[in-house]
Amino acid sequence: MTEHAEQVATVTWFRMQYKQYNKCLWAIPNGSQRHIVAAVKLKAEGVMPGVSDLFLMIPKDGWHGLFIELKVKGGRVSEAQKEFMELATAMGYKAVVCYGFEQAKDAITNYLQST
Repeated sequence: MTEHAEQVATVTWFRMQYKQYNKCLWAIPNGSQRHIVAAVKLKAEGVMPGVSDLFLMIPKDGWHGLFIELKVKGGRVSEAQKEFMELATAMGYKAVVCYGFEQAKDAITNYLQST
Protein backbone atom coordinates (compact mmCIF):
# COMPACT_ATOMS: atom_id res chain seq x y z
CA MET A 1 0.00 0.00 0.00
CA THR A 2 1.07 3.59 -0.52
CA GLU A 3 1.56 5.98 2.38
CA HIS A 4 -1.62 7.74 1.23
CA ALA A 5 -3.61 4.50 1.41
CA GLU A 6 -2.15 3.62 4.83
CA GLN A 7 -3.11 7.07 6.15
CA VAL A 8 -6.62 6.90 4.68
CA ALA A 9 -7.07 3.48 6.31
CA THR A 10 -5.84 4.85 9.65
CA VAL A 11 -8.15 7.88 9.63
CA THR A 12 -11.14 5.86 8.41
CA TRP A 13 -10.62 3.20 11.11
CA PHE A 14 -10.17 5.85 13.82
CA ARG A 15 -13.34 7.73 12.89
CA MET A 16 -15.36 4.52 12.93
CA GLN A 17 -13.77 3.14 16.11
CA TYR A 18 -13.75 6.37 18.12
CA LYS A 19 -16.79 8.29 16.91
CA GLN A 20 -16.79 10.49 20.01
CA TYR A 21 -13.30 11.73 19.02
CA ASN A 22 -13.74 11.90 15.24
CA LYS A 23 -12.74 15.58 15.09
CA CYS A 24 -9.68 15.04 17.28
CA LEU A 25 -7.50 13.30 14.65
CA TRP A 26 -6.39 15.18 11.57
CA ALA A 27 -3.77 15.20 8.84
CA ILE A 28 -0.99 17.75 8.51
CA PRO A 29 -0.47 18.12 4.74
CA ASN A 30 3.29 18.62 4.63
CA GLY A 31 4.71 15.87 2.48
CA SER A 32 3.09 16.01 -0.93
CA GLN A 33 4.66 17.43 -4.06
CA ARG A 34 3.25 20.80 -5.08
CA HIS A 35 3.59 23.37 -7.80
CA ILE A 36 6.30 25.87 -6.81
CA VAL A 37 3.81 28.74 -6.44
CA ALA A 38 1.66 26.72 -4.04
CA ALA A 39 4.75 25.58 -2.12
CA VAL A 40 5.94 29.17 -1.67
CA LYS A 41 2.50 30.25 -0.43
CA LEU A 42 2.25 27.36 2.02
CA LYS A 43 5.76 27.98 3.35
CA ALA A 44 4.84 31.64 3.93
CA GLU A 45 1.74 30.44 5.81
CA GLY A 46 3.88 28.35 8.15
CA VAL A 47 4.14 24.89 6.58
CA MET A 48 7.38 23.34 7.82
CA PRO A 49 9.27 20.25 6.68
CA GLY A 50 9.40 17.39 9.14
CA VAL A 51 6.07 17.91 10.89
CA SER A 52 4.36 14.56 11.46
CA ASP A 53 1.55 13.30 9.22
CA LEU A 54 -1.21 12.99 11.81
CA PHE A 55 -2.07 14.66 15.11
CA LEU A 56 -4.39 13.26 17.77
CA MET A 57 -5.65 16.11 19.98
CA ILE A 58 -6.39 14.08 23.11
CA PRO A 59 -4.29 14.52 26.25
CA LYS A 60 -3.45 11.22 27.90
CA ASP A 61 -1.13 9.91 30.60
CA GLY A 62 0.78 13.18 30.97
CA TRP A 63 1.08 13.81 27.21
CA HIS A 64 -0.63 16.79 25.54
CA GLY A 65 -1.43 14.77 22.40
CA LEU A 66 -0.01 12.26 19.91
CA PHE A 67 1.91 12.97 16.70
CA ILE A 68 2.12 10.09 14.23
CA GLU A 69 4.69 9.91 11.44
CA LEU A 70 3.28 7.32 9.06
CA LYS A 71 5.58 5.39 6.75
CA VAL A 72 5.12 2.49 4.41
CA LYS A 73 7.00 -0.62 5.46
CA GLY A 74 10.66 0.02 4.71
CA GLY A 75 10.20 3.81 4.58
CA ARG A 76 12.82 6.14 6.07
CA VAL A 77 12.38 8.90 8.61
CA SER A 78 14.11 12.10 7.46
CA GLU A 79 16.37 14.22 9.66
CA ALA A 80 13.73 16.98 9.71
CA GLN A 81 11.13 14.43 10.89
CA LYS A 82 13.45 13.14 13.63
CA GLU A 83 14.13 16.69 14.79
CA PHE A 84 10.42 17.52 14.87
CA MET A 85 9.62 14.39 16.88
CA GLU A 86 12.38 15.21 19.39
CA LEU A 87 11.00 18.75 19.75
CA ALA A 88 7.42 17.50 20.11
CA THR A 89 8.51 15.08 22.85
CA ALA A 90 10.44 17.81 24.66
CA MET A 91 7.27 19.97 24.55
CA GLY A 92 5.16 17.25 26.19
CA TYR A 93 3.68 15.45 23.17
CA LYS A 94 4.06 11.78 22.42
CA ALA A 95 5.54 11.26 18.95
CA VAL A 96 5.79 7.90 17.20
CA VAL A 97 6.76 6.48 13.84
CA CYS A 98 4.36 3.85 12.50
CA TYR A 99 5.13 1.61 9.56
CA GLY A 100 1.71 1.01 8.08
CA PHE A 101 -1.90 1.04 9.20
CA GLU A 102 -1.61 -1.83 11.69
CA GLN A 103 1.18 -0.10 13.65
CA ALA A 104 -0.72 3.19 13.58
CA LYS A 105 -3.86 1.46 14.83
CA ASP A 106 -1.89 -0.20 17.65
CA ALA A 107 -0.15 3.07 18.58
CA ILE A 108 -3.47 4.95 18.80
CA THR A 109 -5.18 2.16 20.73
CA ASN A 110 -2.30 1.87 23.21
CA TYR A 111 -2.13 5.64 23.63
CA LEU A 112 -5.86 5.96 24.33
CA GLN A 113 -5.83 3.01 26.75
CA SER A 114 -2.94 4.42 28.80
CA THR A 115 -3.81 5.81 32.21
